[in-house]
Formats: sequence, C-alpha cells, structure tokens
Amino acid sequence: MAVTTIPISMKSLFILLLAATSSLWAAERPNILWITSEDNGKEWLGCYGNEQAKTPNLDSFAKRSVQFQNFFSNAPVCAVARSTILTGVYAPSQGSQHMRSRHAIPSNHKPYVSYLREAGYYCSNASKTDFNFIINDKAVWDECDGKAHYRNRAEGQPFFSIFNLTDSHESSLFPDRIAKNRENGHIPPTPRLSPEEVEVPPYLPDLPEIRSDYAVYSDTITHLDRKIGKILSELESQGLADDTIVFYFSDHGGILPRGKRYLKDTGVNVPLLVHVPEKWKALSPFTNGSVTEEKAAFIDLAPTLFSMLGIEIPEIMQGRAILGEKRKPAPEYVFLYADRFDEIYGMRRGLTDGRWKYIRRFTPHLPAAPYSYYQFGQDGWTAWKKAWQEGNLSEELSRIWEPNQEVEELFDTQSDPWEVKNLAQDPAFAEQLKTMREALAGQMATIADTGIIPEPMFPELAKSQPIAAYAHSRIEEWPDLIELAFTATKRDETQLPLLIEKLASKDPLERYWASQGCLILGKKAAPAEEALRVLLADPSSANRVSAAQALVVMDKPAEAYELLLTELNKEGNEYAQQNVVNVLTQLDAHDRIPDEWVIKFSKKKKAGAYVKRLAEMLAEERGL
Repeated sequence: MAVTTIPISMKSLFILLLAATSSLWAAERPNILWITSEDNGKEWLGCYGNEQAKTPNLDSFAKRSVQFQNFFSNAPVCAVARSTILTGVYAPSQGSQHMRSRHAIPSNHKPYVSYLREAGYYCSNASKTDFNFIINDKAVWDECDGKAHYRNRAEGQPFFSIFNLTDSHESSLFPDRIAKNRENGHIPPTPRLSPEEVEVPPYLPDLPEIRSDYAVYSDTITHLDRKIGKILSELESQGLADDTIVFYFSDHGGILPRGKRYLKDTGVNVPLLVHVPEKWKALSPFTNGSVTEEKAAFIDLAPTLFSMLGIEIPEIMQGRAILGEKRKPAPEYVFLYADRFDEIYGMRRGLTDGRWKYIRRFTPHLPAAPYSYYQFGQDGWTAWKKAWQEGNLSEELSRIWEPNQEVEELFDTQSDPWEVKNLAQDPAFAEQLKTMREALAGQMATIADTGIIPEPMFPELAKSQPIAAYAHSRIEEWPDLIELAFTATKRDETQLPLLIEKLASKDPLERYWASQGCLILGKKAAPAEEALRVLLADPSSANRVSAAQALVVMDKPAEAYELLLTELNKEGNEYAQQNVVNVLTQLDAHDRIPDEWVIKFSKKKKAGAYVKRLAEMLAEERGL
C-alpha cells in the first residue's frame, strides 16, 4: 500500500512542536504569580494586626497562605530594592544603591527573568521596572506594559507574571491625587475612619495633617485590597489557581513620615504572603494558614524562584532559597542599606535578626530628615517640618530634623515595635551593640560594599568597568577600608592623629574617609587644617569638596567657598555637581549659588536629572 505524504509548512511544524512542548511545560513546573504593591509596610493590613484596617481580600488570602512576620525589603526605596530583587545581589555589592543612578553592574549579574525565559517560562510584567542599573528594562520581559498578562502566553506554557499595583504609592497622599482618587471613586469623599479615631504611632507628632493622611491612606489600602481580590479571582476563573504559586508583598515600607527611606521597620518590614497549592505542597516546608517568624528578604526572592523551578542558582546570588528543593536555613541577620535618595546624599547601614535592630550612620553630621524633597508633596511631612521650625514639638520629635545625629542606634523591636527608644548608649546592651556592629562591618567587607566609595568617585575609579569590579579587585583591602569608615565616622577625637595621617594617603578612599572624619569632628579637628588645605587640590572632586566642607565647619571658609563654587561649574560629572549643591545646602549657603548657574541648569536639557531638579527648585525659590 502506498504511503501518502502530507506536506507540513514550517509554521505548522512550529505550532505542533510548541503544542507538544506546552503540554510538557504544564506537567512539570508550577506557574508563579507575584502581586506587589508600593509603599505599604505590613502594619497597614488587617492580617498583620491592624485593627483599624479593612483588607478582607488579603486577610482571606493570608488564611490560606504562609504569612511571614519578618520579611524585609533590603532597601527602603523602590529602584534600589528592585535592583536587589532582579539580580539576587545586594545593591551595594553591585553599585546600584543610589536612587535612579543607572550605573553599570557586572555582566554576570543577569536578571532572574532571563533564566526563567531560558527555562521556557512566559514572563510578563505589568508594569513597574525602575531597575536602577544600565539595562533595557522592558526588553528583559516577554511582555512589559500596562496590559502585560499571563493570558498572552502560548497555550499550556508556564508563566511568571507580576502585577505591580501603584495605588498605594506615597504620591497617593498628595492633595491633587487625593482629590483625583475621590473623584474616580477609588476612595470615599469622607474617610471611613475619622481623623479623631486614628491611632497615631508614637514616633510621629499628633498633628491634624498626620491624622488626616492616616485616615485617607487607610481607604487607599482598602482600594488596593479590592484590586488584589480581582487579580486572585481572575486566576480562579481561568482555572489556574491549582497550578499557580502566588506571592504577595510590597516593595518597601511607608507611607507616613519616617517610613519610606528609613531603616526602621516602618520602612523595611513588609508583608509577604505565599500560597502554595496542594499540587505543589512538596515545594514548601510551611503549612498554608500558618504564620512564621522565619527571617527572609528581597535578596532571597530570586534564589527561591530558582529553587522552586529546578533552575540552578548562580553562585553570584547572595540570598538563599526559602522554598523548594534547595531551601537553606535563614542567616543570623538581614542586611539593610540606604544611600542617596533622589537629590540628597547620605549613607546608612543596618542589620536585624527580627528582634534586635542595629543602624549605623556613616553621615551622622546630617539631619535624619529630609532624605528627599519629593516627600513634601504630603501635607503630613510639611506639617511636621513646620511644627519643628516653629518650636512646637518635643525634643524627641524635633530630633529627626537636626544635624549631628546618633552614630549608632539599637532597638529591641519586641518591646519597642515603633523603634523610639535607642539603647545604643545603655551599658546593659553594650555586648549586643558590639556584636551587631562587628557583624555589620563583616557583612560590608564580605560583599565589598561600594557604599564606601562616594558616588562622585564612581566615574573616576571605575573608568570603563563597573564600580563593583573596581571594589572586588580590592576585596582583600576592603576590611581595612570599612574599618577606617567606621573609625572616621564615630565622632571620636582621639582618632584625629590617624585621620591626619590618612589625609596624606595615596589611596583616594582613605583620604575621603579621613576628611569626612574631620568634618564630623568639626572644630575639634582644628589640628588637621593644613592637611585639609592640601586636599583642596586633590585629584578627586569628592575629596576636594569634603575638605572644603570640613574647613567651613572649622570656621576657615575663605578658600573653601571659592573652591565649592568652582566645583559647581565643572561639568561632566553630574554626581560631583549634585554633591556640591548638597554641601552648600548643608552649610546653609545655597544662596551663594549664582543665579546664572541656577538659570542655566534649570533650563539645560542634558543636565543630570537631579542636578536639573535642584536647579529648578532654586529657580522657583528665587522667582527666576
């Protein structure tokens, strides 16, 4: 009998192969759905104990998920946090710790999405990117826009999908956004909670604007909860719930003052709910409906994905899998970091074990507020600042606005959940303080923390390589540099001889931290005057500016101000210019910035984004 040959087009063949592959996909691996929200710490949700919250969908979801009590955003701001999630590498270990900096990172720090797509997953992102390093954010995904959805995958293809909800962002408390959200029905015309009912946490002043913002945000969270409920219902209606592991978490804390951008738990302790369907229960050591105190953080998300999906975890990833076959125990501490937020420089590092929180300031001469000018779009932030300026606050509530902050903070979050009682000076906790201080120094040295390199030095030292490559090329020296940074910033005048010695070092980083140490000591560093004057001719802008600022603080301003204004006009390094404006502002001398400079950079199309924003703020202030 003759055999009839039926011609098959290449397109038809591809469809057949895809269909065959799709059936294998569905049988072998679970789908993953991430629902993320913005700027809401765990304390805003009913399932985390907020008795004034109205979050029925998340509360119901928590009852059929594992609820993490100690889940942390390693950084309390979005772009830095996302750079950590995307690569599974701490932001300061790859040079992505400054807000919206877009510095290069090592080429082997690949986005986790790349590995998932190589494994056959359809990856959609609706639609936040903001990954904070040089990369085509949207090109990472199969689909990345407001309409991106798992339903657009090939039939049977497993998916990894993110739905990022922006409704709870800090801008939702800007008056124009509140009005818009009331107009479109997202929140009611009158808050469900009256301002009088609000329970103001003790770290905030009891002001009408704070109470009003709290009440409005409670309604915003309820609106967010409704949207999350719709996403979960859609998964059910598509018949995909039994095959999909669902994560819900927020990108960092907030939204009231001293939340976002702060290493207190209100800035970094975020909700994490994970539902693992019965079909995939072997991937989780936890029982749905349970609550765990186990520590985890954003650094663990990528390794956890790979562990659940059978993908080899790259050695460069610095977290650990919390689910799946390659799950590992939690480390002793979660590492936390905060650097430049928007226009304002500053450096802080922290550790938490879920109970004890240690925070170390490397710029203790600066106030603890503001960390960004953007936040003043909120009435609560503006009212707090005004109350301070008018002298209407207690010493405790005024402290955040004043320079010369505590170098170290130690909190027992079990007995002091709002972190208002600093135990760092209490002799009873000296051993706990010492242990965590040493652990932080060790952590920073181990990862070659690039935070000890001032951002204006990045282009000078990195040249054609990522700044992380430069840091790792000096990994054996990093413990000594970390030690110098700790010594220089602890405000100890007995260390002045060492600082003066280091001012003449051949290493630009040693010179930088020595000059910062003199700046922090202020007039007590008078014997360093001549060595600081030599630094005014340093090859590095960061060192010239640091020395100049120290001299002004020591009441030796003549040459120093002249240098700062000269630095202001040097183009080609936007971070150096931004640093000069910061310093002049810190010295309460931004009125020395010439109108010509303000006009030029407020209108300049190719100026650095934050340099331009600073110039625009000055132009508005001066009516230019």
